[in-house]
Amino acid sequence: MDNPFRDLDKPLKSVPQELKSKVMNDIAIAKLLMELAELFSYNLADVIETVMSKRDKN
Repeated sequence: MDNPFRDLDKPLKSVPQELKSKVMNDIAIAKLLMELAELFSYNLADVIETVMSKRDKN
């Protein structure tokens, strides 16, 4: 089995443009989904902190 760390100092190989655009598109979709999930989800730490502070006042 070859040591993969020996290839670190070698120059990078070029990637076909189709593959590069597909990977970049997949990354953009993943970022969009993460932002949508953050937009529609609750920040649980903030919810817990708010509930605890309101309980202390009562």
